[in-house]
Amino acid sequence: MTYFMYDITGTPVEEPDADAVRAAVAALGETHRENPDVSLTHESGWSLTAYAGGLLIWENVEDDGLVPGVIEQASTDDVLRLFNRLAAGDTDTVEAEGWRRD
Repeated sequence: MTYFMYDITGTPVEEPDADAVRAAVAALGETHRENPDVSLTHESGWSLTAYAGGLLIWENVEDDGLVPGVIEQASTDDVLRLFNRLAAGDTDTVEAEGWRRD
């Protein structure tokens, strides 16, 4: 396994294909969901978590010393593009996105 996703129900999905990722991100707009987010995590520890409304968090879940990056108004297209880059292991492209770190 090189990456996995938690879908909107909190269910882990190993190496989801593009259609599964697209469906999970689209489900963020459904207000009756128990979980408010979907996330994709690469085996390197880098993770993207997307919330309804456009909040996107970029962090390394294996390194508590790094401050997570935030984009507050990510579009659905941005989320899908960055999830795809992370799934491919292209953390440099994701990192270059211009994250706010407070």
